[in-house]
Amino acid sequence: MARDSLETTSPHRIPARESAGRGLAEEVAERLRARIAAHREEGSTPFITLTYAQSLDGCIAVRRGRPLALSGWDAQLLTHMLRAAHDAILIGVGTVLSDDPRLTVRLVDGPDPIPVVVDSRARTPTSARLLSHPTRRPVVATTDAAAPGASAALEHAGARVVRFPSDPRGRVDLDALLEWLAGEGISSVMVEGGARVITSFLRARRVDHMIVTVASMLVGGLRAVGPLAARGRDRTWPQRLDRIEAFRLGDDVVVSGTPCWVEP
Repeated sequence: MARDSLETTSPHRIPARESAGRGLAEEVAERLRARIAAHREEGSTPFITLTYAQSLDGCIAVRRGRPLALSGWDAQLLTHMLRAAHDAILIGVGTVLSDDPRLTVRLVDGPDPIPVVVDSRARTPTSARLLSHPTRRPVVATTDAAAPGASAALEHAGARVVRFPSDPRGRVDLDALLEWLAGEGISSVMVEGGARVITSFLRARRVDHMIVTVASMLVGGLRAVGPLAARGRDRTWPQRLDRIEAFRLGDDVVVSGTPCWVEP
């Protein structure tokens, strides 16, 4: 990573197509592609990249269900480059309900990843924009708690609804989901949120790499990461990142690294 990357020019003062952050974003995406390729040769489950934007005080929204635009143009460009580097992109149903995202790579050239929605009760609306893609078929990962009629409606709308076992919290069991994705030939997954999904993947220690964009604002709202103690345990240990890189993209600072997953 360039040592002077913290001096990157703000995207608000230059045209997007000439953004000084584009080259740096391409470098980050290319390095991640190399890691994914190495994992594909050795790993039996998908490589998981956890990436999201938060405020200086660690928030992703003012409150649950109310989306908040945090990152600037250059960071959004990086997000789309990272999407293009993964086979699938995973979000929770809460993000579908609040943001109604397309989950495409509109800002860059490259393939659109397959959307995976973690939705234990099949609450994804049949009008969701991610269901309208002309070629890709989104996966809705649900459980036996989903009403048969809701599942059938999503199938009719173009989704592939797959039932998985529930974890102790009644949510989709992540180990079962990742094993199934591997069986479908998916070797890399980009996890974008929201807060419950972010926390679930960290709690389960199923994250291979993290890329967090920190916006220069204070929100005082919904935290990106909740308690990480496993059910039945009264505490967790702070987790550190290894192979840390930090750089500026426009008005945002991006921090990336690999979780160590250690306990004393």
